[in-house]
This record gives sequence, structure tokens and C-alpha cells, in this order.
Amino acid sequence: AHTMSETVRRGTPGMKSVKDMAVRQDGPPPGGFPAIRYGRKIPNTGPSGIAIFGIGAVIMLYGFYKVGQNNHKRKDWKREKLQTRMELMPVLQAEEDIRFIEAQKEAWSLESKVMKDVK
Repeated sequence: AHTMSETVRRGTPGMKSVKDMAVRQDGPPPGGFPAIRYGRKIPNTGPSGIAIFGIGAVIMLYGFYKVGQNNHKRKDWKREKLQTRMELMPVLQAEEDIRFIEAQKEAWSLESKVMKDVK
């Protein structure tokens, strides 16, 4: 008997369905396939996760420390600026009072000049 494909045999009197064809299925070779090495041998170089976490925590703590120091400096600068303004205020107020008095005298002299004919 010749082994023929299903297309050649179709319609021949001996075959009513595809199910009548002989089943040939691939299988593993005798003794099975060789084992596949799926584990990876990666060398363990570099710091561990805990070491990286610790280094990051130390860096963050140092950063927070520097921010705190800068906040103290800025607070001191702000206090110094406010203190300077408070100490300068009497001098500035005295200059403004002198300017106001001179402007007031000028206004009064102008008023007296304008109103000299009014009784």
C-alpha cells in the first residue's frame, strides 16, 4: 500500500471522512529531550539592596540636615533685616517729619499769599 496524502485520497471509495486517515503524531525521541539549562549564573557584583537603601538613607539625612541649617540661617537673616528696619525707623521718621514741616510751611505761605486780600 502506498502512503498517500489526504488530498489525493479524497473522494476515493475507501475514505468517508478525514477521521479515516491514519494518525501519525510526533513525539519525543527515545529517552526524552536533553535538559534545558534555564537558570542563569549571574555573578553577584555590586552592593546589596540593603547597602543601597542605607546609602540612600544617609544621603537623605544629610540633605535634611543641610536644609535645616539653611532654614536657621534664613531665619537669622530675616530677624537681622527686621531689626535693622526697626532701628532705622526713627531716623526715617524724623526725616519725613522735617520734610512734612517744610511742605506745611510752604503751603501756609502760599495760602497767606493767596488769601491776603480776603477779609
